[in-house]
Amino acid sequence: METTAAQHDSTAQLAPIWRDVLTAAHAALRSAVAGVAPDQWQLATPCSDWNVTQVAEHAAGDQRAYAAALGVGPGPAYDPFSPTGDIPGGPVALVATALDETATAWATVTDDTETVPTPLPFGPLPTPVAAVLCALDAAVHAWDIAVATGQESPLTDDLSAPILAAAHGRIEPLRDWGAYGAIVDGEDGTSTDRLLRYLGRRP
Repeated sequence: METTAAQHDSTAQLAPIWRDVLTAAHAALRSAVAGVAPDQWQLATPCSDWNVTQVAEHAAGDQRAYAAALGVGPGPAYDPFSPTGDIPGGPVALVATALDETATAWATVTDDTETVPTPLPFGPLPTPVAAVLCALDAAVHAWDIAVATGQESPLTDDLSAPILAAAHGRIEPLRDWGAYGAIVDGEDGTSTDRLLRYLGRRP
């Protein structure tokens, strides 16, 4: 994948903060899943083909895929892009396990590690970018779950801005997989608004 000047700049921008962004995104996903009421797991979400359970299953699978790419855990035992909604032990436990594995995996990455492997079609990416794209997946699906279940949005502009910087120019190969739709037109708005529209969601 060819690196543009803007992408190079985003790598430098993300270098000092990627651990904080990842921690915040993981906390957002954990909190959103914990806030789902027992009768809300079958509700529709902004991911039009998936209900709340399936979004949680997808998000957990993606996190485990990142962890496995970094050498921790076996990865998901299912295709994260074909979530069935049938989760032994339930989605809360599944997401908790996935986030624990992923946090352990990123803790093995030192600050002077220039690139890391990823489960994305690009393969290895600069460490700050790979980490924030991992955060993106957790954060946006936390938002999906929160919106579907009437919870407060877990996305703040402080979290959305660096995620948007990492996402620009790197999401296109992923749009056909079901997690991110076509860009939604609209006013510039906040960093959160711009991120959501870039990922195919309506703020």
